[in-house]
Amino acid sequence: MNATATTDTAREARQSLLAVRGFLHHKLAVTGLLVLLTLAVCCFGADWIAPYPRNAQDLLLGAAPPSGSHLLGTDELGRDYLSEVLYAGRISLAIGLGVAALSTTLGTVLGAVAGYVGGWVEEMIMRLTDLFLVVPGIAVLALALQGFGSSPFTIVLVLSGLGWTFIARVVRAQVLSLREKEFIDAARVLGVPGFRILWRHLLPNLVGVIVVNVSLAVAGAVIIESTLSFLGFGIQPPRSSWGNMLSQAAGMVGTSKSYLLYAPGAAIVLTVLAVNFVGDGLRDTFSPQGGRR
Repeated sequence: MNATATTDTAREARQSLLAVRGFLHHKLAVTGLLVLLTLAVCCFGADWIAPYPRNAQDLLLGAAPPSGSHLLGTDELGRDYLSEVLYAGRISLAIGLGVAALSTTLGTVLGAVAGYVGGWVEEMIMRLTDLFLVVPGIAVLALALQGFGSSPFTIVLVLSGLGWTFIARVVRAQVLSLREKEFIDAARVLGVPGFRILWRHLLPNLVGVIVVNVSLAVAGAVIIESTLSFLGFGIQPPRSSWGNMLSQAAGMVGTSKSYLLYAPGAAIVLTVLAVNFVGDGLRDTFSPQGGRR
């Protein structure tokens, strides 16, 4: 038994090393990962990195263009815009990561149970999935946020409640295929409980699908939160996110204050591009043809 466990551990370590090497050969994915890490460190470490405290106002200065003392300028309240972008990114990225983690966990569990158990359980879960798929997402989000408030926690819950369907369908399809494999039949013959088969034998074979979904869900959540905030349904002042910073600067187009649009817009674009590059690299790494670039 110990020899078998050692062999399994060595094989898993070798596969992990090959996956890391394959990912590192994907230059755009590595670049995207570095950009994401830089954004995360700067935003979540804004208390130490931001040049000015959050919401530090200088009403006599007002809106001023970029300068040596304010690299991205100041807003109409005289707040250093670089500092505000970093603090706003903390909320936007936290929402993206929270939605990705929660929706992927929920979708993976429901999809795996539906695919493995089958029968009326699968039918019920899939009909629930179909129901969520036909619901107009933006409308439901707007109504839910109006009714329950627009705190980051509420936004994460609502977006996760609508965003689990895609990964659930993908995981179900993968489990339906895997449950017919010989190693699953062998586990059943040996009397391994269904929960252990799911946890120990099926889910490890879905790591690639799950990881790719997490990366893409972050980008989707950041875009949706920014859209909601831009429309006035998302994060509300005095909290700031990249979306509501864009909303507040929307009237500045074509004026001397149009620079207020550039930083939050660029932050959203950079985040989404970086996440998509990482997702592309992960997909190539975990696919049967991965690692050939």
